[in-house]
Amino acid sequence: MAALRPASHLQDLAGVIQVDGYQGFGAVLQGEHGDTRELAYCFAHARRKFYDLYVSDASPIAGEALQRIAALYKIESEIRGTSEAHRRSVRQQRSRPLLEEMHEWLVRQLARISGSSDLAKAIRYSLTHWTGLTRFLDDGRLDMDTNAVERAIKPIVITRKNSLFAGSDSGGRHWSIAASLIQSARLNDVDPLAWLTDVLTRIVTGQTKQNDLATLLPWNWKDAKTAEASDSS
Repeated sequence: MAALRPASHLQDLAGVIQVDGYQGFGAVLQGEHGDTRELAYCFAHARRKFYDLYVSDASPIAGEALQRIAALYKIESEIRGTSEAHRRSVRQQRSRPLLEEMHEWLVRQLARISGSSDLAKAIRYSLTHWTGLTRFLDDGRLDMDTNAVERAIKPIVITRKNSLFAGSDSGGRHWSIAASLIQSARLNDVDPLAWLTDVLTRIVTGQTKQNDLATLLPWNWKDAKTAEASDSS
């Protein structure tokens, strides 16, 4: 059951999917038509395990893990907003050596401590997910974590009790579709109400035909509106 929703929701996607460590995401690696996907994992989730240990008992190993991860985030802060090619180049030159050293260090620490300890579990989580955690090195489109998505869905999570009033499975699906549309608009700096009003009007009146629906996607719609404003000025 854990894999049902991720597999159905992501069935038409291809390429790299950035996720947290939720077990159900393993089911999306193979698509219905044989297309394969790659998972990029979230470094914030790996970091949180070390952070909780450091806060609870000031573990020096957890503390050093946090310092190593902080060095990676410092590099990310310097290249945020730059081109994909530049981000990849900097990561190859500066982040990859740090991560290679960190991997070797984690393996050494794991051999020194009790295998049943919480610290060992935190280290094993990182090592088990290492390929996905480091996938951002080779793809300038990816971030180190899923924090942008986490922030986008936070209002929904905070008001999750409202979901009790969806009424049915179909109501829940409609709710998720509406939420996805609204958040997609916001991520593209588009006013959701203005966008949905215009899009629904165009579809209902037939101004936009079915084979041109891609032009109504938030990023395309925004470009078209910008062009219209420029032409009218």
